[in-house]
Amino acid sequence: MLAPIPDTENAPLPSTPRELFDALPPLPLRTEIINGRMIVSPMGTPEHGRSAMRLCRALFPLIDEHGWDAFTGNVDVCIDGPHDPIIPDLVLAPLECPRWGDRELLSSGLLMVAEVVSPSSIREDREDKPDIYARGGVPVMLVIDPEDGPPSVTVLSDPEHGSYQTVTRVTMGKPLRLPFPIDFDLDTGIFLG
Repeated sequence: MLAPIPDTENAPLPSTPRELFDALPPLPLRTEIINGRMIVSPMGTPEHGRSAMRLCRALFPLIDEHGWDAFTGNVDVCIDGPHDPIIPDLVLAPLECPRWGDRELLSSGLLMVAEVVSPSSIREDREDKPDIYARGGVPVMLVIDPEDGPPSVTVLSDPEHGSYQTVTRVTMGKPLRLPFPIDFDLDTGIFLG
């Protein structure tokens, strides 16, 4: 049984997932709010992190050219509207991306997010997060899916009315064009092996 901390003993208990999230101390776990559910999961495997880093390295020339920021699984994003926190596996943002508080980037200011599907995140990464990011105004979402049969990479763009209007999916290993504002031809073979 947890004992109350004297400073918070008389404080009201959190009544929403967002209030609970804000009351938590920083944890070495991924803590996100997805469709009103607080999801707490362990950090990804080395293979998971490798895919995010390979994508980041592929985008370095573009990042340097435009002066953008890139984060791999280590920055919280606040979804415009519900203000739910989410942690993409990769975030691409302009240097002066608007923030929600001190620790979260605002979704409508981002350029792109990427998710690497793992066995524990199949539903969230394939079904829930595309609609969440589209509603939050993220222009481009990339889904790296080694769990698909065969493994695939999907780019979603043109968010409108809470969903992405353009979806392009290729078998991992094939080239994939990342649309505006990224404008980049991605060799998805970097995710193999």
